[in-house]
Amino acid sequence: MIRANRADGAAGVGSKDRERFGHLADKMAVLAARRARPAGGFVSQPEPRSMGLFARGKQLVAGNVLLAGHLAEAPDTPLWDISPPDAAFTAEAHGFAWLDDLAAYGTPAARKRAQDWTWGWIARYGAARGPGWTPDLTGRRIIRWIHHATWLLSGREKADSHAFFRALAAQAVYLSRRWPAAAPGLPQFEALTGLVYAGQSLIGMERLVAPATTALSRLCEAEIDSEGGIPTRNPEELLEVLTLLTWAASAMTEAVHPVPVAVSSAITRIAPALRTLRHADGDLARFHGGGKGVEGRLDQALAAAGTRPGATPAIAMGFVRLSGRRTSVIVDASSPPAGRAATTAHASTTAFELTSGRRALVVNCGTGETFGPAWRQAARATQSHSTLCLDGMSSSRFAGTGSTLDQRATVSTSRLTQGTEETELHLAHDGWLASHGLTASRHLTLAQDGRRLSGVDALTALTAEARRRFEDMMTTTAMTGAGFTIRFHLHPDVDAALDMADTAVSMALRSGEIWVFRYSGAASLTLEPSAYLEKGRVSPRPCTQIVLRAQARGFETRIGWTLAKAKDTPLAIRDLESADPDGQG
Repeated sequence: MIRANRADGAAGVGSKDRERFGHLADKMAVLAARRARPAGGFVSQPEPRSMGLFARGKQLVAGNVLLAGHLAEAPDTPLWDISPPDAAFTAEAHGFAWLDDLAAYGTPAARKRAQDWTWGWIARYGAARGPGWTPDLTGRRIIRWIHHATWLLSGREKADSHAFFRALAAQAVYLSRRWPAAAPGLPQFEALTGLVYAGQSLIGMERLVAPATTALSRLCEAEIDSEGGIPTRNPEELLEVLTLLTWAASAMTEAVHPVPVAVSSAITRIAPALRTLRHADGDLARFHGGGKGVEGRLDQALAAAGTRPGATPAIAMGFVRLSGRRTSVIVDASSPPAGRAATTAHASTTAFELTSGRRALVVNCGTGETFGPAWRQAARATQSHSTLCLDGMSSSRFAGTGSTLDQRATVSTSRLTQGTEETELHLAHDGWLASHGLTASRHLTLAQDGRRLSGVDALTALTAEARRRFEDMMTTTAMTGAGFTIRFHLHPDVDAALDMADTAVSMALRSGEIWVFRYSGAASLTLEPSAYLEKGRVSPRPCTQIVLRAQARGFETRIGWTLAKAKDTPLAIRDLESADPDGQG
């Protein structure tokens, strides 16, 4: 105990020393930024590579500022005068990704708003002060300023251009000193890509190129595994990393600088992984805090990667993709992320999403990141995913009252069989082995024509020790057993109704397809409310979930189910209706 206390104390002193060193380093970087000479202009005319949404740009011009899930209605108020509701709103404002949306709208009014807000930022924060001076936000901001520089500088006075290039130089110098302070993963990719951009694009910043590209190469080697995955197992974050790397590589190529092998190799590995994580409708699977991706960004990133599509791998980053004609099923077939990624991981082992053509049918609830702490935590629970869950107990669990998912389910069996008529996936994990003596398994079979997905979910006490543990649980619960649910969260656009005396569910998609859910085994079937958590919206979207309820009272409990297209649904439907008519998601 004495040794432990001394170790804790030493760790505390070390932490304080690191904090003091960080503050000192930041002050030195700020001083260097304020003394930076203005950049002499651009080496060549920048290209606007980042894409925004026309509808969001129109909303911004109208004064409806939607950032990090918060809507501020401020038609006559500069962005920097809006009182931020939380730190996430502040970060999105200072990251300048909203420039993409204003540029997508592209009207004179949009350009004026972009210019007013940009030079407003320079006047208020350009002297290396304020909340936007963090490495990742600075990198993100530099990228957007350079992408849209031609549009922003159009019609501005010489003094405005001078202030613009002075602010860019200050940010580049700050970033050259402070990029290592960014959190590992995506924040460091943002910081280093911004630094590469500045060095390649700005006259007078050439000295930044070599150290920035070397650091970016090392980051690729450290963060991107041999199969193109990243530690967080977040598909949308992987897309953002690929996007940044393709931007950095393009900037190097245009400046006639060689692209490091580590960077080009990372791009080559990531691209096929993202194709595996892409549904039939073109959207990404939503797992471990990721959304479906910014509209058009996946297509843009894959095109920029320049890799030949080839055959899409069936497995990537711990996910398995089953496909049959117009149907895609993406399954979380691995344990939740560990280490630092455990703070954003979801308890989603064996959960799946199903998309038919351009329409999502079965989904996970998504990320509650922008809807507050309660939603964020609830979204990470097993109940918020389309899989089996013991009542009140996720398959992986949090440490005490913290946010780290440390009691992680381990996948004990994983078997993929691809035949000519169907594809089968069998998974088993130990999420409830220690507590109940039960191993959870899921067997999925997708027909080759994509018209039928069959599943069997089971809870089994496999060994003598597991059976003793299960019997102890039965004694504790007075022989009532372990209650569990199997949930299938449906996309908000799916119209679901109980059918056949409440023994089946009929689901109508906007495309006109009809799917039918049936089950076998000792369970009860209900339709219940659920929530679809989507980035860029003010509040969760209401939706429906199919819920099977049952009790595990023996050494093995099995529930079978099917999701199948109705017999009168044609093989192909011409689906022309917009998947998101309000343009918000």
